Amino acid sequence: MRAFTGALLLCAAVTAVAAQSPDPPIADTRLTVHTLLREDIFAGFLNNNMDRVARAEQNIELLLKERPAERANLLAWKGGAALQRAVRAHEAAKPDEFAKYFQDARESFAAAAKISSGNDGVAAITGGSYGFFGDRLPLEYRAAAWSKAYDNYSTLWKQQSQGIDQLPLHHKGELLSGMAQSAQRTGRGEESAQFVDRMLTMLAETPFEKTARQWKADPASVATTNLMCKNCHSAGRLSARLAALNK
Repeated sequence: MRAFTGALLLCAAVTAVAAQSPDPPIADTRLTVHTLLREDIFAGFLNNNMDRVARAEQNIELLLKERPAERANLLAWKGGAALQRAVRAHEAAKPDEFAKYFQDARESFAAAAKISSGNDGVAAITGGSYGFFGDRLPLEYRAAAWSKAYDNYSTLWKQQSQGIDQLPLHHKGELLSGMAQSAQRTGRGEESAQFVDRMLTMLAETPFEKTARQWKADPASVATTNLMCKNCHSAGRLSARLAALNK
């Protein structure tokens, strides 16, 4: 997952061009399950394109049969898709639908966490999903969601902190901002402040720095602003990866 964190954690906006994305070549084993699924999942996260999410969900079921060794990663992606459906149901005042999808999400994330192989993306997908949607869940579920986000970002931090200076900007920014925000949302104010300070020094002159400075200067804004997702996932990464492989 070393170079994979930022590619999974969620951010900014997917462009309208992404809505025209061709069907992912599920049978192409040169491509990771993450490369095959993430653009469709993010189209839902960021553009509310549920047709793309439905395609991702269908492809997850196909991949569970074709790549059983990747079951943990695939269940985590399945959890992310279910979580966004749950949030949409909640915001549409459909409590029964919310309860179904939210239970599906929690069960998928929990099952993924129990599998010890094929799990390079589980912490990033789980932490990023809860971090992205945590503030949009019903109030009674937010604390537990942010606790899950913090636990998963902490796992990533333990894995990657020693080499963080060598990480690309996107990876570095998403890891630091995820730690800062999940720590703040779980009542770890001092730890959150330490990560905000790291952002100010390690992410200077980047989109992450602006909000970090706002958090530092205006503590009252912290509860209603988002540090994460300031360096976007570009559309067309699947096509670009295929083009590179086919050279």
